[in-house]
Amino acid sequence: MSDIKTDNPNPVIADIAQHDVQSAVAVAGHPLHAMSVHFPIVLVIATLGCDLAYWFGGDAFFLRAGVWTAGLAFISGVAAGAVGTAELILVKGIRVRAASWTHAVAAMTLISIAGANWGVRLIDPAQVLPLGLFLSVVAAGVTGLAGWYGGKLVFDHGVGIVISEDG
Repeated sequence: MSDIKTDNPNPVIADIAQHDVQSAVAVAGHPLHAMSVHFPIVLVIATLGCDLAYWFGGDAFFLRAGVWTAGLAFISGVAAGAVGTAELILVKGIRVRAASWTHAVAAMTLISIAGANWGVRLIDPAQVLPLGLFLSVVAAGVTGLAGWYGGKLVFDHGVGIVISEDG
């Protein structure tokens, strides 16, 4: 980013220009982490929806669907987490921001909860109520926390944003 002026009148652009925050793991300039996090997010929320539908309706379909959504939430979360970890390691401008570390810890916590939630369903489906539902509610909350800090990185710190000379 050495070709960008750091004396830009826009304070956000000037701050971003101080440290390189462009994605190191991208396709045609589009960060893979930002593209991949949508899958675990929607699958964590879908697992909660399956649990609530099973609790209120008792239909075994939602019990089976919850196994799939929990498993796919975990697997896609591991994939998105691997890309996010690579970004954290490879890009100094990301590493120096406290929000990056908070986001990383929240995301790793979420992946752990998603894995435990999937494990509960695989080992003993009868434990979906109450343990699986509890894990789904906690996972949904941690998803919000991780998403908040992920959004903060993009919108407040410009992580993954390509800045042109025009500003």
